[in-house]
Formats: sequence, C-alpha cells, structure tokens
Amino acid sequence: MNEDGRTESARLVTLDAVRGFAVMGILAMNIVAFAMPEMAYVSPRAYGGDTAADVAAWGLSFLFIDGKMRGLFSILFGASLLLVVDRAEKSGQNAASVHYRRMIWLAIFGLCHFFFIWWGDILFLYAAVGSIAFLFRGWEPRRLIRWAVGLFTLGVLLMTLLLGGQLFVASSIDDPAAPPSLIEAGQSVRDEYAKINDEVQRELILYRSGYFPILGHRLDDAADPFSMVLINLLETLPLMMIGMALFRNGFLTGAWEAHAYRRVAWRWLPPGLMLTMLVCWLMERAEFDYLFSLTTFLTWAQPGRLMMTIGYAALLVLLIRRHADAPWIGRVAAAGQAAFSNYIGTSIVMTTIFYGYGLGLFGWVERAPLYLFVIAAWAVMLLWSKPWLDRFRYGPLEWLWRSLARGARQPMRKGPTLQ
Repeated sequence: MNEDGRTESARLVTLDAVRGFAVMGILAMNIVAFAMPEMAYVSPRAYGGDTAADVAAWGLSFLFIDGKMRGLFSILFGASLLLVVDRAEKSGQNAASVHYRRMIWLAIFGLCHFFFIWWGDILFLYAAVGSIAFLFRGWEPRRLIRWAVGLFTLGVLLMTLLLGGQLFVASSIDDPAAPPSLIEAGQSVRDEYAKINDEVQRELILYRSGYFPILGHRLDDAADPFSMVLINLLETLPLMMIGMALFRNGFLTGAWEAHAYRRVAWRWLPPGLMLTMLVCWLMERAEFDYLFSLTTFLTWAQPGRLMMTIGYAALLVLLIRRHADAPWIGRVAAAGQAAFSNYIGTSIVMTTIFYGYGLGLFGWVERAPLYLFVIAAWAVMLLWSKPWLDRFRYGPLEWLWRSLARGARQPMRKGPTLQ
C-alpha cells in the first residue's frame, strides 16, 4: 500500500486507463491529418468542408477533441517521467542516466516515425521537451503549477504577437488611411496565405502517389521535427510540468476524494468549453479565412484547451474509479499500457489506408465518415491490447524501447524468470 491508501496496481491502472482514453482520442484528433491536406485540420475551407455535415464534424472535433487529447497525453508523459524516475531511484539506479537513455531512444523512434511513416510525429517533440522537464523533477506541485501556468501564458502571448502582428498587417489593405508601405506588407502577407490553395493541391498529388515520392518530400523537410520543438515548447513543457504536479499530489492516481474531482471538473470544463465555443464562432464568422483561422487556432484557442484538458482529466479519473472493476476499463487500461505500440500502429494502418502506396483514399473520404475509421481502430486497440498483455509484460514497441534503453534484452513473457 502507499501513503494515499491505494495499492500500487490501482494507481497504475488509473494512469494507464487515462492514457488509454488519451491515445484513442489522439486518433480522433489526427484522422483528418491522415486523410486530408494539413490545412484541412485548421480550416474546413481548405478541404473537407463541402457539406453541413463536414462543417459540423469539424466544429465538434474543434470543440471537444482538438488539443485536449494531446494535452492529456502530454500531462501523462510528465506523470510517467516521474514514475520512471522514482522507480530508478528506489532501485539504486542513476535516475538521470535512465531517463536520458529513454529520451534518446524515443527521439530516434520519433525521427523514424516522421521520416518513414507519418509527418505528424510527436515522439521527437516529447523526447526533446521531456529532457528539459526532467530538470524540474524535484519541484513541489504548487511550484510546478505556478511555473507551468506562467510558461503557458508566455507561449500564448508570444504566439499572439507573432500571428496577431501578421493579422494586423494583413488587415491594413482594407484601410484607405494606412501608409502605402503597410498596405504593401499586408498584401504580401495575404498573397502568402493565398498560396495555401496551391499547397492543398500539391498535397493531394503527393499523398496519392507512391512511397518514395512521399519519403523524398519528408527528407526535404528534415528540419520539421526540430521546428516543431521550438513552436510547441511553451505548450508542451507546461503540460508535462502540470502532469508532474498532478502525479505528485495524487490527482492522476485517483487519490483525491470524489467531490474534489467534481469540483475541478466544474471549475474548468464549462468555462473552457465556453471560451472554445466563442473562438469557434469567431472562426465561422470570419468564414474560416486562413490567416484568421490559423491565428485563432494557435493562440486564442489555447486557454480553453488547457482548461478543458484539466476538466477532462478530472472526469476520466472519476469514471475510472467508479468502474475500476469493469472489464471495459481493463481493456482501456491495456490500450494505455501499450500506448506507444497503439500510437505507431495507428500511423502505419492509417497511412496505408489513405496514402497512394496503400488503398489511396487520401482526400476521397468526406470529413464526417472519417470517424468510422476511428471507431474501427478503437475496436482493434481494445481487442488486441489486453489479450497481448495477459501473456506479455509489455506491448511490442514498449518492449523494444525498454530493451534498447537498458542495453539488454528484457524478459517479455509473463511468469517466473531467472535473474
């Protein structure tokens, strides 16, 4: 038993089940990026917004899924970081050595995922940011949360200055009193965003082609994983720090009283949803203009996303505690325990379905029906993960990551092993 009165296995099931919900939710978030040009994720005007059902599907995804599932995953990564560090220290190992070996191999996995499977990788981002988050492992929860909120706010302000500045300059072309130089700069910004339509067409051609043209395109964009770290650092690091705090104070392990989780959910979920609805309305009112949509998506939507992510976490812990003994929670927890394998596995399956070297459905399936593929993939995750983990200690890629990080082949099958 632990000091919170819960068994270690109960604490881990809670973490694994929340992670299971998150990895399933990430696919619901990523499905549009698997099946359509990248900008379609931000704006239905770019692609996949021809019908009312498609626009409604975009709106529902933006309101309830976008950013929240990745937020949960980032929070859980921070919690898992401390879990690994605690275990290393208890066993007398060098925690820094254990952690950084894991991050190095995760970065390698992430680069392989980006170059050889799918451009939307987050593993390299997590490895890079996780290497920084380790430095805060000894901080107490309140300090972690204060700094996380400060860094998150700084990130939103910097992104607002960057994209908001572009939006201001671009709006000058409608102001007859604006200086000619400002109008010229605004027209230049507008011209750049007008090229998105051409980029959409290039993506359609590219991803309907064979494997090697797609690989060549990724190799040409080899700096993208590093750029993603810079762009997302002040979002991902605060989320990991929040995860570390919520692990230390017992929130993520289910140690709080039920009324405390309900209070957190009511405090953060409704206002977060209202803010997100306001942002959604503003984007629709602007007819999903590319510059306005991107600015809104990356800046003003951020506070609502964070608030809803915390609210979701509270509701999920409550749900898991209430149904802890239900078989379906066991399956969700197994999907979370094998989250690495499920994450990479869905990338392989979905790119094979949609890209030209597979079934070639890229850009052909409307937005709303895409979620049928999501439901089918969820079913596969829930069906395979638990039977596998009933027989084996780890998911396939979890085992490979662990073996590489430890420099030795780890025992895979369950049962007594000779040490």
